[in-house]
Amino acid sequence: MKNRPKIRLMSVAVIIIFLILCIIGISLDEPSQVLNQATRICLSCIGIG
Repeated sequence: MKNRPKIRLMSVAVIIIFLILCIIGISLDEPSQVLNQATRICLSCIGIG
C-alpha cells in the first residue's frame, strides 16, 4: 500500500504535463495546421490536388 500515493502522484503529473502540452499546441495554432495538411493529403489521394 505504500506505492499507492506514488502511483497517484505520477498519474497527476502525467495529466498536468498533457494539459500543458495541449495548451501550448492550441496556442501555436496546431489544430488548423493539422487540418490543412489532412485536407491536402486527402485531395492528392483522390487526384484533385
